[in-house]
Amino acid sequence: MKTRRIIGIVLVVVLFNAVIIWAVASGQDDAKPHWEYEGPEGPDHWGELDGYETCGTGRAQSPIDIADATALNLSDISFDYSPSAMNIHNNGHTIQVEYDAGSSITYNETTYNLAQFHFHHPSEHTINGEPAAMEIHFVHKDAAGNLAVVGILLVEGEEDNEAYAPIFEHLPAEKSDPEAMGEINAADLLPENAAFYTYSGSLTTPPCTQGVRWLVLTEPIVLSAEQIEAFAQIFELNARPTQPLNNRDLLEDNG
Repeated sequence: MKTRRIIGIVLVVVLFNAVIIWAVASGQDDAKPHWEYEGPEGPDHWGELDGYETCGTGRAQSPIDIADATALNLSDISFDYSPSAMNIHNNGHTIQVEYDAGSSITYNETTYNLAQFHFHHPSEHTINGEPAAMEIHFVHKDAAGNLAVVGILLVEGEEDNEAYAPIFEHLPAEKSDPEAMGEINAADLLPENAAFYTYSGSLTTPPCTQGVRWLVLTEPIVLSAEQIEAFAQIFELNARPTQPLNNRDLLEDNG
């Protein structure tokens, strides 16, 4: 009887472990709540979703309206971007390009490696209450895992932006895995003037993690109406509304 009991216990343990392995493999142990940009799963309700409470309770959230910034002579952003395969995909919430290793920025003597860039329509940050047509976010991470995001407002002009053309000519209309579509150099996507606004904020999508260093360049990039419309046909709205500043420092580089 004792031997049978031991065998029974072993079988139960083996079966339990098999279930756990299957759940991990199928992703059932890491199911995340679905979220959207409108409706009952939109930004007003993100904080009500399990695991996304910071979206509702955090007091250092992004994006913000940029107004009345304090002008200071700030440390420059040093960009060190190299060409990368244009690993582009539609992740269900935006069009994103995963960037090859080897590109970075340095700010306040800290180096942040470029991981990816993606787009929002309309812009998430506003200037004195006014949004731009779109916004691009370059997401970087330092060796300790801290994030720094460079944001650039994209405004409408008359002619196609040639530097952005390879991206806007290959926008995946449906959710997809990353696919290499030629080569891109993120350095070509930057404005000539690297002056910026900066503040401490958060991710602008769930889980809205705080402690993100935001560097929003003051000079916009011009895209054509056709390029903007190409993105809008896929994502009519994928921008979180602005959040309260809550007495955070908002600084403008005047150097």
